[in-house]
Amino acid sequence: MNLSGRRESSNVDDRRRSGISSAGIGSMGIGGVIVVALITWMMGGNPLDALQMVTDSQMSNVTTQTQGREFTPEEEELAKFSRQILAGTEDVWTDIFQKMGKTYEAPRMVLYTGSVQTGCGGGQAAMGPFYCSADQCLYIDLSFFTSMKKQLGADGDFAYAYVIAHEVGHHVEYLLGTLNKAHSQMNRMSQTDANKVSVRLELLADFYAGVWAYHDNEKFSSLEDGDIEEAINCAQVIGDNYLQEKARGYSQPESFTHGTSKQRMKWLKLGLTTGDITKGNTFSLSDDEL
Repeated sequence: MNLSGRRESSNVDDRRRSGISSAGIGSMGIGGVIVVALITWMMGGNPLDALQMVTDSQMSNVTTQTQGREFTPEEEELAKFSRQILAGTEDVWTDIFQKMGKTYEAPRMVLYTGSVQTGCGGGQAAMGPFYCSADQCLYIDLSFFTSMKKQLGADGDFAYAYVIAHEVGHHVEYLLGTLNKAHSQMNRMSQTDANKVSVRLELLADFYAGVWAYHDNEKFSSLEDGDIEEAINCAQVIGDNYLQEKARGYSQPESFTHGTSKQRMKWLKLGLTTGDITKGNTFSLSDDEL
């Protein structure tokens, strides 16, 4: 991506020096913990319990806190990149909301290391980036991008931007009332049916990420050769079916919560090619049409 001269968002809370270093996860590493949580989830357990168990069992070996440590040039570059992408989402969504006669209230982005406290409870780096509507913040441990590259083969600045824009997409869902409505429905459903609603939320966030990229490129000529391919590849390897098959050789569609690789690529592409927010109709289509 071409981000030369682009501003950096001030809506960032950098807590990277206030947590436990991700090195404290031990020899298993972030990628290993992700696999443990994924397998636990697929077997019907709570992945957060797995994360806590692994953390508790290895935390006694932690002697280094992040407070006062110096970050590598690569880490600082990723932090700057993330602030620039967040700024881009602020510019684009402010314009889109104005055209709808609404006011865009930008979320805060929290950068942390290892673990973090949020309005939705405790967060762990192994959970990956996530959005919390209770405090309207998106949380990112920047080591996730390294894990994306090493564990999933998803690399490139636009792939990383897609991850951030997806979480901002959940914030857009929150502002438009879609997120709370969906969560209310999910609380009254069976787990299988709630998973189907979750898929629609995630695909909509993918679509919104694509809409952002379309307009960001229109405003700033930010996309370069290969960027779109990076994001599409990322969408493919974070599909539920891909991750489950990678972990144990087969998948269980009833347990999907984010959508298949095909679905995620489809909705990201739709946003990227149209830039039209009105086409984000994941909640009005049948399961087969998704």
